[in-house]
Amino acid sequence: MILFTRIVGLRSFSKLSSYDFAMTIAIGSILASTVTSDSPSLLQGLLAVGLLFMLQALISMIRRRVKPIKALLDNRPIILMAHGEYFWDNLKEANLSTSDVQEVLRKNGLKSKTEVFAVIMETTGDMSVIKNNEATPDWTLFDDIRDSELLIRPIKDSS
Repeated sequence: MILFTRIVGLRSFSKLSSYDFAMTIAIGSILASTVTSDSPSLLQGLLAVGLLFMLQALISMIRRRVKPIKALLDNRPIILMAHGEYFWDNLKEANLSTSDVQEVLRKNGLKSKTEVFAVIMETTGDMSVIKNNEATPDWTLFDDIRDSELLIRPIKDSS
């Protein structure tokens, strides 16, 4: 396992996509059945794990180069909250409640929703909390997020 991980890289156990998660489960299952029973043999188990690592490396390479494949295999980040306001449709789609988001806000040391620039559910299922501050946003950081235009707060009419 150490040899395979060194060859393919740590990405093989990262939680970058649902595909990577499925591969990690498959590798664990093969290893468990190889270690706990006589069939498959150790050699067969190692070959199967090696094949999965090669398959994962190949698919990862294709995902980087072919955008439609990446879109097919990966979830897209989604905005759950921006400028202190919940996006109800996105919460529903992500199967989350406001309590789930509030927990993440508290874990990030926030005391008020007004401190929130955005809460984003990433492709891994993790939630990123971006705090309001004086820095001007680099909009390229948000290009891959669905509905990223919602992060741009409309200018309120002062009349």
